[in-house]
Amino acid sequence: MLRDITIGQHFPGNSLVHRFDPRLKLVLTILYIVLLFAASNPLGLALSLVFLAVMYAVAKIPFRLILKSLKPIFPIIVFTAVLNLFFVSGEGDPVFKLGFLTVYAEGIRYAVLMAVRVMALIAGTSLLTYTTSPIVLTDAIEQLLKPLGRLHFPVHELAMMMSIALRFIPTLIEETDKIMNAQKARGAQLDNGKMTERIKALVPVLVPLFISAFRRADELAMAMECRCYRGGDGRTRLKVLRCEKQDYIDLAVCIACFAVILASRLVFPNF
Repeated sequence: MLRDITIGQHFPGNSLVHRFDPRLKLVLTILYIVLLFAASNPLGLALSLVFLAVMYAVAKIPFRLILKSLKPIFPIIVFTAVLNLFFVSGEGDPVFKLGFLTVYAEGIRYAVLMAVRVMALIAGTSLLTYTTSPIVLTDAIEQLLKPLGRLHFPVHELAMMMSIALRFIPTLIEETDKIMNAQKARGAQLDNGKMTERIKALVPVLVPLFISAFRRADELAMAMECRCYRGGDGRTRLKVLRCEKQDYIDLAVCIACFAVILASRLVFPNF
């Protein structure tokens, strides 16, 4: 069981993306998310996807891991696309009508753009966790929030909680798949039937999932207490985060790429 706690989403490597300073990497990830909504035209999203594909290629992360990160949120992507498809109106004649629902060309456009934006957002944040170990990510978050410590803000505790939450996302996803497969083997119909029937069928999945999550949290707390964890007071680090010359070069390249993507929205707003 303790072995399960140490398994993470981190994909080991020695690429430029892996060696990039985690503080700058975290800031660039946030900027990339903002950029996805700022440059929301087709050209901007296309350039954002190209940039993300290059980053994954440099990091040498297999394509299957991208699909694995997108699989759990696929229903959310479909739901978001359907909302934009049927509830975004436009000028001119509709493309087709489905009962009382009308689909316009603008609705199709916004549905596709929204689905691509959500997938790029998830893939971009997954790149951060794939190329950064949870311990290093915790140190980066703590360093960025360090100025708040002067206001007696529990920076270390917050960074630790965020790191643990990121760490257990893939574990909970894997646990959900196991529980769903076990329920299907017992004859549960999770993918068939009406919407109300599907919601009721999720109860046998959610209950053991919550029990498993609380059990893992209790085991993790016990393991930390056995290792005499007492918070961030007086703690030292084996490796102190420092920005090297290569980090600044990578930062400049990424900012230049972001500027080009943002400029595409200003120069070609309708393309």
